[in-house]
Amino acid sequence: MALRSFSHTDATSIEHAAALAAPGPEKVAVIAGGTDLLGALKDNIHPDYPELLVNLKTVVGLRGVTEDKRGLRIGALTTLHDLAVHPVVRSKLPVLAEAARSVASPELRRMGTAGGNVCQEPRCWYYRCPDNRFHCLRKGGDRCNAILGENRYHSIFGAARAADPSCTQHCPAHVSIPSYMARIRAGDMRAAAEIVLDCNPMPAITGRVCPHYCERGCNRCDFDEPVSVRQVERSLGDWVLEHAAELYVAPKRRTGKRVAVIGAGPAGLSAAFYLRRAGHGVTVFDALPEAGGMLVGGIPAYRLPAEVVRRQVAAYAGMGIEFRMGEAVGRGPTSLAALRKAFDAVFLGTGAWKEKRLGLEHEEKLDSGLRFLAEARSGAAKSVGRRVLVIGGGNVAVDVAISALRLGAKEVTMACLERRDQMPAFPEDLEQAQLERVKILPSWGPSRVLLRDGVLAGMELVRCTDVFDAQGRFAPAFDAGTKTTVEADQVLVAIGTGVDVSYAGKAVRTAGGRPVVDEATGATSASSVFAGGDMTRGPASVVEALAAGRRAALAIHRELGGVVAKEGDGRISRKARQERQGRKGATGQGGTGAGGGRTCFEPAALGRSRRATTIEVAVGKRTIGGEDRGTLAAELVEGEVRRCLDCGCVAVNASDLATALVALGASIRTNRRTIAAEEFFDARPRRSTVLEPGELVTELVVPPLAAGTRQAFLKFRTRRSIDFPIASAAVVMELRGGRIGAARIVLGAVAPVPVRAAAAEAFLRGKRPDGETAAKAAALAVEGATPLGENRFKVAIVKALVARAIRGGSAKYPLRGTSYRFDEPFTPVDPHPTDDQRPRGVGGRRRRGRACPGVPDGLRWGRAGGRWFGRDGRGLARRACRGVVGSSERCCMTTWEMVAEKMKDLPPERQQEVLDFVEFVRGRAGTGAAVGGTPGASSLAGRLAEIRRRIEASGEPLLDVDGVLREVAERRGGVSALEAGADENVR
Repeated sequence: MALRSFSHTDATSIEHAAALAAPGPEKVAVIAGGTDLLGALKDNIHPDYPELLVNLKTVVGLRGVTEDKRGLRIGALTTLHDLAVHPVVRSKLPVLAEAARSVASPELRRMGTAGGNVCQEPRCWYYRCPDNRFHCLRKGGDRCNAILGENRYHSIFGAARAADPSCTQHCPAHVSIPSYMARIRAGDMRAAAEIVLDCNPMPAITGRVCPHYCERGCNRCDFDEPVSVRQVERSLGDWVLEHAAELYVAPKRRTGKRVAVIGAGPAGLSAAFYLRRAGHGVTVFDALPEAGGMLVGGIPAYRLPAEVVRRQVAAYAGMGIEFRMGEAVGRGPTSLAALRKAFDAVFLGTGAWKEKRLGLEHEEKLDSGLRFLAEARSGAAKSVGRRVLVIGGGNVAVDVAISALRLGAKEVTMACLERRDQMPAFPEDLEQAQLERVKILPSWGPSRVLLRDGVLAGMELVRCTDVFDAQGRFAPAFDAGTKTTVEADQVLVAIGTGVDVSYAGKAVRTAGGRPVVDEATGATSASSVFAGGDMTRGPASVVEALAAGRRAALAIHRELGGVVAKEGDGRISRKARQERQGRKGATGQGGTGAGGGRTCFEPAALGRSRRATTIEVAVGKRTIGGEDRGTLAAELVEGEVRRCLDCGCVAVNASDLATALVALGASIRTNRRTIAAEEFFDARPRRSTVLEPGELVTELVVPPLAAGTRQAFLKFRTRRSIDFPIASAAVVMELRGGRIGAARIVLGAVAPVPVRAAAAEAFLRGKRPDGETAAKAAALAVEGATPLGENRFKVAIVKALVARAIRGGSAKYPLRGTSYRFDEPFTPVDPHPTDDQRPRGVGGRRRRGRACPGVPDGLRWGRAGGRWFGRDGRGLARRACRGVVGSSERCCMTTWEMVAEKMKDLPPERQQEVLDFVEFVRGRAGTGAAVGGTPGASSLAGRLAEIRRRIEASGEPLLDVDGVLREVAERRGGVSALEAGADENVR
C-alpha cells in the first residue's frame, strides 16, 4: 500500500487553515505534526481519499504554555514532549504531564501535539483495517463489526450511536428502533412511545402490516436470527392506542395557520398528525365515507382489523384534526383552487385508486381485485367462484387470492408476468399464499379471455420472456408460441393501480400521470401545494407513505415560518437525534455532555438465541375477518427487546490527554467557540469530537486548582512504544484535613468518550483516601459496565487503576509508576519445551510445569524480546515471567489480564484482595526496606501472611501465596532492587 496523490498546503494562519478545511474531512485532511494521519492515508482506511492535506505546523502562535489568572493556557501545537517536561505543567498539573508522557515513544511525543492528541481518530481494528475492508458506522456504514466480533480492547460501557444503525437505515420512516427498545427494557413505555411517534404516527398499524425492512437489516441476521421488531412495535402500538388521550393531544401553542389535507390515507393522516402537532389547524378531506384510505379499502381485515384503524383515526380527531368525509375535491368550494385560497397550504395524498386494464376482448367479464377486497372487508362480497384465477403478482394480488380461498373458493391460481424472484409482492406474503394452497404461475401473461356459451370459462396465458427492456422500463416481451390455459369461473384482475389527479387541473405539473414533486420536501410546481404517498411514486408500503407524509409536513411547517430541527435531510427531530447519539437518559454509567450518555445492551444479547414468535391461527381455521396473528405476550416482548444489541460504535476514545483534561475541568478553545472538555468529545462518522468542518482547536485552557489538590494518571497498555491505552484513569481530588472534598474520576479507553465515574465521585466526598475507601470507589466506578464477549478483563484493570490512583493521594500508598504494559510480540516455540528451554525461576533454578507461582498450567511457551511468555488456549498472549525480583532474574506474578481471567467470577471484595496482593508482591507498595533479616522484613512477611489468610479463609485460594512468600524470603537483594526493576517495567 502507498499514499495516493493529493495536494498539500502550508497554512499561514488559523483563518487560512479553517477556510481550507471547510469542505470537511471527506475532502480535506488536517495534520498537526503527528504520524497517525499518514499511516491512515497509506492504508486507505477511509472510503474517500482527501483531495487536500493542510499542514497546521506552519501557523505561528499556536505553540507554548502560558499562565494567567484564568489558569494554564496550552497552545494546540504544543508538543506532547513539551507538556511532559514543562516545569509549570509538571509542578501544577502532574496529571496532564503524566498523560502526555505516557503517549508512545519520545520520538513520537516530539512530533505529536496537544491538539492532534485530543482529535485523533478511533483505534478500532475494524475502523483502521486497510482498504476500508469493514465499512463501519464511524465511516458511514450501517454496523459495528466489533460488537459480535473481535472486541478485546473495546468499550465496556456500551456504545455510542455514532450514526443510524442498520435497522434504522433500512426503515423508510427512519424510526430510532434501538432507542425505543432500550426504553422498553427500562420499563419506560411512555418514553418508548414518544420516540416511535416522532417518526411513525401509527405504530399499531405498521406493527401489523409493515414489511419490516428493518428486520432484514438487523445485525443479528449474520449471527442467529433478527430481532422481531415488527412484533415489538405492534405491542408498543397497542399500548399507544390504549393511552391515546395522553399521547395524541392538541398542541399547547397554535400558529394560526391552516392546512388542507386532501386524502385520508396513510400519507394524508401522517401529514395531518405532524402538522397538527406543530400547532397548525388541519382539515382532512376525503371522498370515502370512512378515513383510512387503503387501510380500510385495500388491506384485508385478517391483516388489519377495522377497529384498529378506527381507534387510530379517533386519536387524531382527539388532537383537533377536522375530518370532512364524503367530500370529493374537484369543483366548487372544494376545488383545489378554492382550497388554496382558504388555507395557507395544501397537501395532496389521494393515493393510487385508478385500476389498470388489460385491454383484452371481453374484459367486462373480469372482476376488479381491489373492489373485491373492499367488498370482502365490508362483508358485501358476492359469492366467490369455485375456481378463481388472479392476474397480478403484487401484494394486492396476494391478498385477493388468499381472500378468495377464505370466502370459499376451492382452487385459486395466481398468474403474473414476473419471474418468481421478480414478483413485487413481499416475500413473506408469497410464502403465506403458498402455505394456504395458492398456486403461483410466474412468467405468464394474459392473452385471451375464454368464454363458453357466453359465460367466463378461464383465460389463455402466454409465456413472458422479459418484463423490462434494457433501460429498465416496463416493456413485456412474449413467446407467442408458448401458451397455456387456466380454467376458471372467476378472474380477478390486480395488475396495479394508477393515479387520478384530474381534480388538480393545470395547477400541478405531472409526468407519467403523477405529480412532479421534490423528493426531499414533496413540493409541487404550485406554490404552497405539496404531495406524497402512492400518488407520487406508485403503490408502496404503508410505512413509505407515512414517511412521505412526514417529510411534506416538515417542509410545510418550515414554509409557514416554523423551525425544524437542523439535521442533514431534516428527517428527525432533536429529541430523536439525541436518543440516537446516546446523549440523554442513557442506561449504565452516568455522564454529561456530548456523548456522555451511552447506549447499553443486555449482556445476554451477546449469546445466541431464537427470535420470539407470536401464536398464529392454524391455516385451516383462518377466517376472512379475524386476525391471523396475535400480539406478543408481555414476557415475550421483554425477552425480545433484550436480544437487541442496541447497535452503536464500541470503539474507544484513545486520547490520553482527553482523560486528564476532563478530570481537570479544562476547556478547549477553537477558532469559533470555547467548549468544556467534558462536552468536547463525541462519536460521529469520521470524527471523535464535536468539531464541525472548518473548526480547529487553538488552545487548551486548564483553570487554577484549589490548594491541596492531589492528582494521578494511570494507564494500562500493551507496549511502551504504542500509545493506545487498554484503560486509563485520571483522578483529581481536593484534600482538606486528610479528607476528600471535590473529586473528579475520569476513565479513558473504556467507552467512545471519556467517562466520568459520577457515583464514585459522590461516594468519595468526605472520606479518607485509604484502602477501604479506594476499593469501594473503584467498585462504583465500574458499576453499570456491560463488557463485550472478550473484554471483561478491562473491568478488573479499571478497578485496580482507580483504587491505586485514590490511594496515591495518601502518604501510606505513594504512587511510583504510571503506565502498565502487557508484552512484546509473541513468538511461539515448542509447546513442550525441554528442561533447558523452560524459563528460569529465581535463584537460578530451572522450574518445571509453571514459570512462576500463579501462572496457570497448559501454557504454550514463547520468546519475545529475550523474555519468556505463555499463551492460553484462546491464543491470547500472556506473560509467564513478568515482574522483577532481583536485578537480573525475572520471575513474579501473572499479568493483570491473567489475574482478571482467574478472578472474574469472584465477588468485588475478593477481587480487590487479590489485586492488593499482586500489587504488593510486585513491589508497588514497598517501604524501601530490604528483605530477609533486615529492617522491614517482618512487615513484608506479615503483610503477605495477612493477605494469605484473608484469601485462603474462603477455601478458594487462587495464588500460590506460600510459594511467593518463600521465593521472596529466599531472595537476598532487597526491596529496593524490586522497586527499581518494577519502575522500569511499568513506565
